[in-house]
Amino acid sequence: MQSKLWHQFKWPKGVAHEISGYDKPLYTFLDDSVRNYPDLTYTIYSDAKRTYRQVKEAADRIANFLASSGIKKGDRVAMFLPNLPHYPAIFFGILKAGAVCVTCNPLYTQDELNFQLNDCGAKMVFCMDHPQFYPTTVKAIKGTGVKTVVICGVKAFLPRVKAFMGSLLNKIPKAKEYVPGHLFFDDILKQFRPEPPPVDIDPSEDSAIIIYSGGTTGRPKGAALTHANLVFLVKTLDEYARIAHAPGGDPERLRRGGFHCFLGVLPWYHSIGMTSTLLSSCYTGSKLVCIPDPRAGDPPFTDVLQAIEKHKVTVVAAVPTIFIAITNHPLVDKFDLTSILGCPSGGAPLAVESARRYEAKTGAVIFEGYGLSETTGIACINPTNLEGRKFGTVGFPLCNTDVKIVDIETGLEELPQGEDGEIAISGPQVMKGYWNKPEADKEIFRELSGRRYLLSGDIGHIDEEGYVVITDRKKDMIIVGGFNVFPADVEEVIFTHPKVALVAVVGVPDSKGGEKVKAFVTLIPGEKVTEQEILDFCKEKLTGYKRPRELEFRDQLPTSIIGKVLRRVLRDEEAGKN
Repeated sequence: MQSKLWHQFKWPKGVAHEISGYDKPLYTFLDDSVRNYPDLTYTIYSDAKRTYRQVKEAADRIANFLASSGIKKGDRVAMFLPNLPHYPAIFFGILKAGAVCVTCNPLYTQDELNFQLNDCGAKMVFCMDHPQFYPTTVKAIKGTGVKTVVICGVKAFLPRVKAFMGSLLNKIPKAKEYVPGHLFFDDILKQFRPEPPPVDIDPSEDSAIIIYSGGTTGRPKGAALTHANLVFLVKTLDEYARIAHAPGGDPERLRRGGFHCFLGVLPWYHSIGMTSTLLSSCYTGSKLVCIPDPRAGDPPFTDVLQAIEKHKVTVVAAVPTIFIAITNHPLVDKFDLTSILGCPSGGAPLAVESARRYEAKTGAVIFEGYGLSETTGIACINPTNLEGRKFGTVGFPLCNTDVKIVDIETGLEELPQGEDGEIAISGPQVMKGYWNKPEADKEIFRELSGRRYLLSGDIGHIDEEGYVVITDRKKDMIIVGGFNVFPADVEEVIFTHPKVALVAVVGVPDSKGGEKVKAFVTLIPGEKVTEQEILDFCKEKLTGYKRPRELEFRDQLPTSIIGKVLRRVLRDEEAGKN
């Protein structure tokens, strides 16, 4: 790869421009870690630990079960699971059987899950034994090709005393009744030997997972990611991320063999959570704390703080709303969070002020990244050191990755450096394509300079040092009197108000025609401020057409399961008022 603008100024010292060795099956991550660290802890759940050897043995049993059940190479198997210790074993077991893992949000409705099952043609589903999740699964599989349901209970993964007391007090989640013929995860592990079937994987061609996009326009689409897509992404993160492992130390790669502990707070059915925690922890032989419900505890998020302190978590990959929740937690000063070293942030723009507040509370370093499900979660990331990190940007394209800024109308004309346009991405992490959606592929891919680029739908530019700056989502842009207003610009300003915890800006209909800016604000607990005070604050810092004309205080803002503020929900609410 030829030298790019971003390689010339603050590209991290020692980081290669290109990497190789990613053309291999994804499940080799687990096999390699078992070979090197068989008896080290992989997963931690409610203080119960599973070693790498134990997880591999379970994965091999699952693979044997799948093959014995008629699952063949390329068949789709769905997972309706939160971040439970079953997840790695089932995930790698599906891959070892040569099947494609379809990662689904268990909180989705039966109709949403039914659509995904029919769209991908799944033949089997793994779900949680739970009074909500299991009945939803039973309804979701109706009218689909699913023949087998495997129910995953948590009792076997709890410490013995907790499992006994939980059963005694009826505190372990369980469904009220079960459909005859549905199977149980624990029984499968007892019945099948740890002998995966022989499969021949072509890493660059064979899909490993299908992740469904959020569906901001129309029905969700399944991004089909190959084994090589995922192996590359994890390996390049390992190459790129250099952090100091002790105060004053030189930045280095993440140490192997149990030095690090990852907090599994982002859902693993989402691309960022999967790559930056589930897979990265496995690749480095690190510990992984399972957090099925980040909001657990009284007040909410208390269990997260307890887990960080108890297990001496070193890596927290999260979205801005989680960092904000930690920073503003009323009990945060009662917990020791000094073990945290590095914090990748993604999924939504990170306001500079929220990063500063978090770092002041924890002493950790946040480095913001950017990507899509279609790019295996990450395409760009800031240098992981304070000297190279640049607030207000999402850093540099990863190794082997190229970014072009193209015209919004056609996506075919590359724009001059520094000019805003649509961000187009090319690299080994870019998906093979949408599942069975060739027409959608034609809309999103462009051939530029002999390379295949993905149109991101995001607007931005590359600055004079090669940093990528996200201006906003193309679909979120507000047009005020003929001027373009990007919500992130306005949100960044409002976020600097010392009493603001979270903010979202959308365009709403204007009686004079066109749109006007409206801000939705949540305050830091215990703080009070008037609407006029915020509007006056904006008047001092924003040009006229960018200023909010309306402001609404909310106790909370609508967010996705990963904590991304959903502007479209706010827009829909406003549209419904007219």
